[in-house]
Amino acid sequence: MTKRETYEQRTEALLLPIVEERHFELVDVEFVKEAGSWFLRAYIDKPGGITIDDCEAVSRVLSDLLDEENYIEEAYILEVSSPGLGRPLKKDKDFARSIGESVDVRLFRAVERQKEFTGILKAWDKDTVTLEFEDEATLVIERPNIALIRLAFDF
Repeated sequence: MTKRETYEQRTEALLLPIVEERHFELVDVEFVKEAGSWFLRAYIDKPGGITIDDCEAVSRVLSDLLDEENYIEEAYILEVSSPGLGRPLKKDKDFARSIGESVDVRLFRAVERQKEFTGILKAWDKDTVTLEFEDEATLVIERPNIALIRLAFDF
């Protein structure tokens, strides 16, 4: 397991009781380097959406626990936020919750001469994702070929 994965898993373990106590959902935790700085990001959600006050409350408790545990060697910036409108689907629970929803999919390698698709998520398993389009045609995509899959949104 990489250091990044260890940090993410340990943070998730600290965070789960905090969000469950508040009846929130822990969507994801990531430890990433951007523009020369490390970020520890926690994405939380709840029915009706997360507020800034919700994020602040979780951030304060998590920050104190991270200071106590002190397992992250690098200097980092802690961010607690909503996953946003176009939230990526990463975990099984994300896919299960999104069955029947419109999703945008970006691929590493073109399928049928396209790298981007928008369709209804009809099915998924550990190896594939199945989309259905307006004309009722379906497309089965190998998961390792998916660069990004997220909920679609229109304005």
